[in-house]
Amino acid sequence: MVSVGDAYSERADEYVALLGAMESVHPDDRELVSAWAGALAGRIVDAGCGPGHWTHFLHDRGCDIEGVDQVGAFIDGARARFPGVAYRVGRLERLGLPDASLSGVLSWYSIIHTPPEAVGTVLGEFARCLEPGGSLLLGFFAGPAVEPFDHAVVTAYRWTCEELAGALLSAGFDVVGTHARADPGSRPHGAIEARRREA
Repeated sequence: MVSVGDAYSERADEYVALLGAMESVHPDDRELVSAWAGALAGRIVDAGCGPGHWTHFLHDRGCDIEGVDQVGAFIDGARARFPGVAYRVGRLERLGLPDASLSGVLSWYSIIHTPPEAVGTVLGEFARCLEPGGSLLLGFFAGPAVEPFDHAVVTAYRWTCEELAGALLSAGFDVVGTHARADPGSRPHGAIEARRREA
């Protein structure tokens, strides 16, 4: 079975051409992420930044942000397209950052390929890196159950808001808000904002 990193490496150019610009982003998502990031006062990591367009978007709005992705081709491309923005290769479950060093983690569709039994490890790493009260914003494919489906690149998973909120609670987060959207011709979308528990 091909790994997620290898699958995206093989199709990186195609992915960037289709989805690697803010023009491909739904206006509601742009508004949500902008408002979320604008309320933070410290460093942010775009965890699983892919082509890096969200990192660049928030950097241009004054955020102290770094993009991290396991796919080297995405990182190389992001550095070339968006000079002056910080990007590096890294993994969601090992971000390589000190404890409590972040005010925010953006995980926009970055856990969609993580098997449900491994999501707790990733969320735990996000919690470790966030300061108490720090904020996490997750974007994901929503559905009536936690289940795999055939994604264009490699197997992905749908989550219910309730199941993902439960995983967040177990990882040390409190859920602040949830968002859902169903657009004609597109898979249902979900987003959850959560805050690292103070103690």
